[in-house]
Amino acid sequence: MDILPLFCDIDDFCLLFEPAWRRRLLASGACRRHKPGALALSEVMTILVLFHLSGYRNFKAFYTEQVMKQLAGAFPRLVSYQRFVELQREALAPLWCYLHTRFGECTGIALVDATTLAVCHNLRIPQHKVFRDSARRGQSSMGWFYGFKLHLVISERGEVLGCYLTPGNVDDRRPVPGMVKDLWGKLFGDKGYISQPLSALLQAQGLQLVTKLRKNMKNKFLALTDRLLLRKRALIETVHDQLKNISQIEHTRHRSLWNFLGNVAAGLIAYTWHEKKPSLNIRVKEPFLISN
Repeated sequence: MDILPLFCDIDDFCLLFEPAWRRRLLASGACRRHKPGALALSEVMTILVLFHLSGYRNFKAFYTEQVMKQLAGAFPRLVSYQRFVELQREALAPLWCYLHTRFGECTGIALVDATTLAVCHNLRIPQHKVFRDSARRGQSSMGWFYGFKLHLVISERGEVLGCYLTPGNVDDRRPVPGMVKDLWGKLFGDKGYISQPLSALLQAQGLQLVTKLRKNMKNKFLALTDRLLLRKRALIETVHDQLKNISQIEHTRHRSLWNFLGNVAAGLIAYTWHEKKPSLNIRVKEPFLISN
């Protein structure tokens, strides 16, 4: 990938975001000099996103072998790997804010689902210390896990419309209202999203929740287009697979919560820069109407 468009877009964002962000930071009371570092914030963010686009499985190998040797001309004031690890924490908030600028445009069709982000093997839960105060044990269709959940909303074009990160024991339905505030049309989910209060809340926001029925539920009429789109929900599973296996948002080598959060944000940003995203290849000629 050509890094110039990526860096220019991030740098334009930082020119607007960083001054306002610095003014709102809480001061500790001690006098501190705000001397600019060797690497600008936009350069740190670009390198973190490039890692998830590079195919490397280990960030240290990527930084020492690819960035310091092959990309030294693009980043002439590179710092040591140890110093760069320290700079990652400062890029955490800007990464998540920049991610929101990369969200796609709602077309009236949205898919919602959650995926697990395990931080350690189940047998190592009693000895795990890094996420002891934040990660929780949860259950998915694949069994029990220890870690977090990434809740994702995408369009039929594969573009990210919203995301939310929660501990592993949080109900999949809880983050939905916050993720779909600006969406309209129809939202397709699996049986885990069946909820009359949630459906009524989304209906009031102009969004219709469409799910399959459980075996003990009465049949209800579904339009043919809704039935067909429910069968295409595997699209969001494909996006989850790319995020985990290409963008590498899930692994068990984290040594701090800040590193984990930055890794997830950079991985999601990297996905939004993919030229070819999973898509249903359909064209919506007119907005979906919400049926009563």
